[in-house]
Amino acid sequence: MRRKEAEVSLKDYGLELKYAAGGSLVAEGTRIEGYASLFGMSDQGGDVVVRGAYAASLKRLAARGDRVRMLWQHDPARPIGVWEEIREDGKGLWVRGRLLPEIAQAREAAALVAAGAIDGLSIGYRTIAAERDGKGRRLLSEVELWEVSLVTFPMLAEARVGTKSDAGHEMAAAFRAATLALRAK
Repeated sequence: MRRKEAEVSLKDYGLELKYAAGGSLVAEGTRIEGYASLFGMSDQGGDVVVRGAYAASLKRLAARGDRVRMLWQHDPARPIGVWEEIREDGKGLWVRGRLLPEIAQAREAAALVAAGAIDGLSIGYRTIAAERDGKGRRLLSEVELWEVSLVTFPMLAEARVGTKSDAGHEMAAAFRAATLALRAK
């Protein structure tokens, strides 16, 4: 029931959730970094984030002295760390932060990430500007970024939690492809 209540309150603010997977999030102890969103890639919901979509939001946050929140599974009642750096580059939305070891859920998250049980990133945002392309995809040209969560089931298969080395990424990619193929059946 608690999860359902959290979802309702997020919807009341017009917040959308975009699960991202794949990418290269590096996890080392309580420090994590990688891509929470990748430009130009269609997710399972048919949305494509356009380069520059986060720029105005990040600028507004900085001007207010505010920050994007790090949550567990998009639950606003479960912050687990802080994002120390968030920026757009040519590839997507890159994040670097740390899990707070004083928080029990953050310690659990660190253990799950280290074991490979949790490997997804997801953004929570509100769409400011978007249009449909000829393929029916929604092109998000400006979004207000609220949070980046560690999640179990990401929506964009290219922005996942990884390990410090790239070893095993081929196996993970094969597993993701098999998972997507099974979902399609």
